[in-house]
Amino acid sequence: MSTRTTARTVTDVFQPRNVLLTGMLGIGLAAAGEWTGLLWGLLGALCAGIVPAGYIEWERKRGTWGDRHVVDRTKRAPIFFVILGSIGAGSLIMVLGRAPVGILVTMLALWAMTVLLLAVNTVWKISVDSAVASAVVAQLAVVHSPWWLLGYAMTVAVCWSRVALRFHTVAQTVAGASLGAATSAAFLLT
Repeated sequence: MSTRTTARTVTDVFQPRNVLLTGMLGIGLAAAGEWTGLLWGLLGALCAGIVPAGYIEWERKRGTWGDRHVVDRTKRAPIFFVILGSIGAGSLIMVLGRAPVGILVTMLALWAMTVLLLAVNTVWKISVDSAVASAVVAQLAVVHSPWWLLGYAMTVAVCWSRVALRFHTVAQTVAGASLGAATSAAFLLT
């Protein structure tokens, strides 16, 4: 398998919606301490990852973007606003439904991360894929076990794939991963 093919596989398998789906289920389970947490995690994944991915796909089919990667940073703002609105709506549902605090803190951390990604993106193309991969690993490590930090191997793979595909520079992926980890520090305050 060529380097480009491997990089494409890594970036597709570990794209934000997939990482969020898996990670939010684990975070929801830990936050609730029982199976009902899976439902809260699924709602979080829907709002933080699946709805935004659906919006990107819808715009792609309309011809707005060539693919899900939206390599032109000047065209990314609408995506960030959809993410912020979707996470906000999901958080409101969680508050009204009395979701466990841990999943709400995760949603707040993802919302804050998105605000910061949007702000940076106005002047520089930061890697969202790297930020999400890093944030989810850090959050799982806090709610489950520090052993989840081994998941940073996945984050490194995502960073590598984004650079190998020439979607980002090393600095853009490192900045994204750092931002994702930093915003996950909100868990330490709960």
